[in-house]
Amino acid sequence: MSELSNFREAKDQFFATHPQSPLTDDQKASFQGLKYYPEREDLKFEVDVEEFEDQTKIQMQTSTGDVQTYTRFGRFKFIVDDQEAELTIFASDDHYFLPFVDSQAGEETYGAGRYLDPDRLASGKFLVDFNYAYNPYCAYNEHWSCPLPPGENRLSIPISAGERNYKS
Repeated sequence: MSELSNFREAKDQFFATHPQSPLTDDQKASFQGLKYYPEREDLKFEVDVEEFEDQTKIQMQTSTGDVQTYTRFGRFKFIVDDQEAELTIFASDDHYFLPFVDSQAGEETYGAGRYLDPDRLASGKFLVDFNYAYNPYCAYNEHWSCPLPPGENRLSIPISAGERNYKS
């Protein structure tokens, strides 16, 4: 079993049984596991991020109308199915955050977007593995407050990796 398969199995177990799962008790009773795209090695990247000189703070609107503050850290470019794309990575304390919306949002992927937590490698590059793209908790339960990806992280291409849209 691959590292990704183990990760997904553990996540499904957490959602099904853990008290901090975003699922309600009614959802847990019929939960059959999350829906995922098959693993795609071509959507796993080690990227150079062009750090912004002026790392300004922005407030991201949330699904409940609140705001959360993040620092615009830097941008990176990548290619998906022969199409160039770019996204902005945000920072909060020592955590990197990559919210994005792809062209399949609302159909195959969650309409409000998905998230990644890119890892900064010892080389200074970032590991961006879209196979680990996940839905925010508000995709499962409207009582959660989730940051909405800003306009600069809306892609006109599909990212067919990671979690798919959840249907309870």
